[in-house]
Amino acid sequence: MVAPLKIGVAGLGTVGASLVTLLREQRALIAARCGRPIEVVAVTARSRAKKRGVDLKNIKWMSDPVALAKASGIDVFVELIGGGGGVAKAAIEAALSSDKSVVTANKALLAKHGVALAALAEKNRVALNYEAAVGGAIPIVKTLREGMAGNSFERIYGILNGTCNYILTRMEQEGLSFAECLKQAQALGYAEADPTFDVEGYDTAQKLAILASIAFGTKVSESAVYVEGISSIAPADLIAADELGYRIKLLGVAVKTPQGIEQRVHPTMVRKDAAIAQVMGVTNAVTIDAVGINPMTLVGPGAGGMATASAVASDIGDIARGVCGAPFGQPVAKLATVRKAPMQRHEGGYYIRLQARDKPGTAATIARRLAQQQISLESIVQRHPKGQPAAKSAKSDGSVPVILITYATSEDAVRKALAAVGRDRVISGRPQVIRIEKN
Repeated sequence: MVAPLKIGVAGLGTVGASLVTLLREQRALIAARCGRPIEVVAVTARSRAKKRGVDLKNIKWMSDPVALAKASGIDVFVELIGGGGGVAKAAIEAALSSDKSVVTANKALLAKHGVALAALAEKNRVALNYEAAVGGAIPIVKTLREGMAGNSFERIYGILNGTCNYILTRMEQEGLSFAECLKQAQALGYAEADPTFDVEGYDTAQKLAILASIAFGTKVSESAVYVEGISSIAPADLIAADELGYRIKLLGVAVKTPQGIEQRVHPTMVRKDAAIAQVMGVTNAVTIDAVGINPMTLVGPGAGGMATASAVASDIGDIARGVCGAPFGQPVAKLATVRKAPMQRHEGGYYIRLQARDKPGTAATIARRLAQQQISLESIVQRHPKGQPAAKSAKSDGSVPVILITYATSEDAVRKALAAVGRDRVISGRPQVIRIEKN
């Protein structure tokens, strides 16, 4: 009989505890599928006394993650500690240097140090697997790296943060403000006490940087991603989007352009008939555009103990089968350096919401400034709350909401036109600008 693959797990939070349970309950099935048993033989966590609802009988407890990573009694080190450096990084480096394969769910660490860790894994001819770092149970890493190894990618985009998708869904369906939805998300455990990392787009940016590396052969670079969050989105934007046939989603987008690989995270208008527009609540989704095939969308739970543990177990299974490829699809030496693409060069359609002064000549002034930047309008609409006449929808300063939808233009042109409109003093407040992503 083939000897078991011996696993050491660092971190026994929701995911770690779920993984230990999953590997035990599905032991026979996993052994049949992978050709050998998989056995958790050692674990470590900050507190041994904490009740986790998992049976750790016959599993060795170690107090030091780095010592566990080096231990001669394990074949694979599973890092579920989290964090962009510190003990998680030290333990992974120790495991790879000890010729042990590593499985991690740590997107922050990969976004910051993924290239160096991949080089260490290649040097020691061991695996560095991280399916659970992006998209939870969605097998997007394997799809890009292995399932579509023969495809050339044009664009990868997706909903990569369940917190933001939950908030936008509630805002749309119930007409609530961002602040109200965020408070509810925190009460339900979908958002942290300090939600900045999620709602301002940084979590999505880390995940996008990883996917872009696999898809386009670039070095993982979180700093190369342009980032905007959803805190500026108002109910008025969601109402207008709905009436115009769109939904607003926080998307991470990586696309091949003549100037290089553009990576961006921002609120985005997507047509309601797009597959990704149907993804609501805390669910994640990724759409893949590849040469010669129609776009495909993968949808599934992006977080949660068992969903993430499922992705970790899949990575362990690959190691049990003897699969060991380049972590980012190509050897590190072949990965190209990527720089942050200037958003001024971004081209596409735009949704613009203005509070325009309700006086003669305002519309003509706005139209003239747009024309000066060669911006063509698909539509221009003055919006009033349902059932209210124009006079009652005006703000106290005499301004009324105006919605503009542009044809494809550049970010630079839009910003210059709006700056000129602001100097003309025909609008009040800050314009709301949301990019439109083509299906």
